[in-house]
Amino acid sequence: MADVAAKAGVSRALVSVVFRNQPGASGATRDRVLRVADEIGYRPDSAARLLARGRSRTLGVLFSAHQTFHADLVEGIYPEAERLGYDVLLSATVQGRGERKAVEALLAHRCEGVILLGPDTDLAELGALGERTVAVSVGRPMPGARVDSVHTAEGKGVRQAMDHLAELGHRRIVHVDGGRGPGSAARRRAYRAAMRRHGLESELRVIPGRHTEESGIETGRLLLAERERGLRLPTAVLAGNDRCALGLLMALTRGGVEVPRDMSVVGYDDSHLSHLMPVGLTTVRQDARLMAERAVRFAVERLEDPELPPREAVLDPKLVVRGTSGPVPQGPP
Repeated sequence: MADVAAKAGVSRALVSVVFRNQPGASGATRDRVLRVADEIGYRPDSAARLLARGRSRTLGVLFSAHQTFHADLVEGIYPEAERLGYDVLLSATVQGRGERKAVEALLAHRCEGVILLGPDTDLAELGALGERTVAVSVGRPMPGARVDSVHTAEGKGVRQAMDHLAELGHRRIVHVDGGRGPGSAARRRAYRAAMRRHGLESELRVIPGRHTEESGIETGRLLLAERERGLRLPTAVLAGNDRCALGLLMALTRGGVEVPRDMSVVGYDDSHLSHLMPVGLTTVRQDARLMAERAVRFAVERLEDPELPPREAVLDPKLVVRGTSGPVPQGPP
């Protein structure tokens, strides 16, 4: 600012008035100051200005670089944060960079609150984070922790998918779970409950997996290997998420299994991946934009009123039927 003031021939105080867009400078002076600033490449440091007032007005977002649904959530976080006057800073978990390091990086950059997308850190550690700063979990409930949460009614989503498959005549329905991933335990329980409710307990089978394409590919290879040994293929698979479903579809197609003629596949999330496949994926939709908006509002409301009790928003999912689910095959593939 001193450089701008010297070159424009005005005081530093007047430069400050111009950049804060306050009255006190003529139109000609304002234009001259802005022109000089542009010539020497000066930009006001809004972050420093906010910190001088004791606020950063920045929300940190923890996400996984490999989860496509997290990208959908981030896309919804930005406009809502900007609408409420906040900036957004992202910090990713990748191989060798876990959630703790990613969160600490956000706090080191003076984020006022953190939004955690699908956290799998120990509940006690997340509770301790909620005592240190404003924290919101997306995709995972936080019972007993001082952390707000936004998630879908997992059980309702799985019930919709299972009812759909049962109505199509499927009995041999396998579930590939998501391991320790967000929502996995609830989806697993709902699958088991649905199989019992439809009188299919003898056909119940959970294949341990992860929320990755590799997990779906491994499951497909496992099922194809079982077919080679003379075992029956399931007629339908409920995957832990869309990424797992995509990997499964790839493996089945390479193995000569036609979806949905020979086997139906259902995903979970309705991420943008489900629209990019040659055959649209039948999946359970989580409203990413609504989840993102609720999470941002929870964070901002708690910043304004730190004494608020922990809150939980449970949103309704919706089954989206596309091309990967069909009637039960009438004979062996």
